Amino acid sequence: MCFLRHLNEDECFKILDKALAHKDKIFGVGLDSSETGNPPKKFKNLFKKAIENEFITVAHAGEEGPPEYIWEALNFLNVHRIDHGVQCLKDDKLVGMLSESQIPLTVCPLSNIKLKVFNKLEEHNLKKMLDKKLMVMVNSDDPAYFGGYLNKNLIETQAALNLSYEEVKTLLVNSFKSSFLKDKEKKKWISKI
Repeated sequence: MCFLRHLNEDECFKILDKALAHKDKIFGVGLDSSETGNPPKKFKNLFKKAIENEFITVAHAGEEGPPEYIWEALNFLNVHRIDHGVQCLKDDKLVGMLSESQIPLTVCPLSNIKLKVFNKLEEHNLKKMLDKKLMVMVNSDDPAYFGGYLNKNLIETQAALNLSYEEVKTLLVNSFKSSFLKDKEKKKWISKI
């Protein structure tokens, strides 16, 4: 379940309170919608309460927003995963920390193009992120709006960036490593790749 970051924190608290009644069906919460002008730190107290209630936390950061938003999502929201994160390459210290900690980055190439983060898929920085040993994977982002489910994102990105067999395999393995499955399930799926 995601909070819309263009709302204020009080509005999002109301949503979290309603979600608590359905805690048996919702295991994680995220932060999404337009990044610009809506820094993660704006939701520090909201995410603190979500963590206290044992929700897994994730956040969109570093797609349209600057690398500082990734730092904020990690430091203020204590997220387990960064959705997008493509702006991280603008901050060497951040890249080093992300590489060492293996915090997952769910990269959504086709939505990055639609939002003009990159002008064309051939300019996308996913291959550079792989080269830096970041825990990246390819995902879809609101496919009905941005176009392209997971397979389309992966196929078109592979072709545009000329990703090798091993690079594609790494992306797939990373997606299972970064999932919220139990370790036994992760290993089972990774062994099939």
